[in-house]
Amino acid sequence: MNFDERVVIDTADMDWVASPKAGVWRKPLAREDAERGHATSVVRYDPGASFSAHGHPLGEEILVLKGTFSDETGDYGAGTYFRNPEGFRHSPFSEEGCEILVKLHQFQSGDSSHLQVDTTNSPWLPGQGNLLVMPLHQHGTESVALVRFPAGERFQRHRHYGGEEIYVLSGEFRDEHGCYPAGTWIRSPHFSEHTPFVDVDTVIWVKTGHLPV
Repeated sequence: MNFDERVVIDTADMDWVASPKAGVWRKPLAREDAERGHATSVVRYDPGASFSAHGHPLGEEILVLKGTFSDETGDYGAGTYFRNPEGFRHSPFSEEGCEILVKLHQFQSGDSSHLQVDTTNSPWLPGQGNLLVMPLHQHGTESVALVRFPAGERFQRHRHYGGEEIYVLSGEFRDEHGCYPAGTWIRSPHFSEHTPFVDVDTVIWVKTGHLPV
C-alpha cells in the first residue's frame, strides 16, 4: 500500500490463499485491510464456486483471465473487462471455473461508469510506433487499455503522471529494470520513468493516471 514505491510481483510464484467463501481463492497483490477497502488481487473460482450477493463501495474492476465468470447479468468468458460502480450488487459464480484480475474500492470521484467490454471482439487501434491499443476506459486522469507490442518493438522513454499499473497477459514485457513474463503485476509510482521493449509478441493490460500525485 505504499504508492511511492515500485512493486513487481510474478503471480506464478505465489500460492493461492483461501477466501471466506469455499472454492474461491486469491493471490493478494495490494490490500488495505483483510476484507475491505483498496484491494488488487488475482482471484480463482473453482468449478461450481459462488460468492454471496454484495456491493462495491468505490467500485469494482474486473478482467477475466481464464474460464467463464458469471453473475445474474450473464456469462463472461476470458477477455471480458468490467467496471461495476458503487451501488451495483451481484452474486458472482463460475460453473466451469475461472481466474480474474480484480480491483476493489479504487474508482475516482465522480466515476459511475458501468461497462462490460469483450476485448476478444473489440478493435485494435494504431498507437505510437508499431503499438496497437484497445482503449477500455477513461475518466479524469485515469486511463485503462490493452496494449499489444509486436516482437522486437522498442517504445520511447516516458514518464507516468499519476503512476502506471501493468498486468502482463501474454508474451514477456521488458524494460531497463527487468523482464516480466505473463502473469506479472507491476505498479510504478507518480513520475516514474522507463523505456519498455519486447523480444516477442506481448499484450499488457495497463492503467495510468490513477495513483496519488
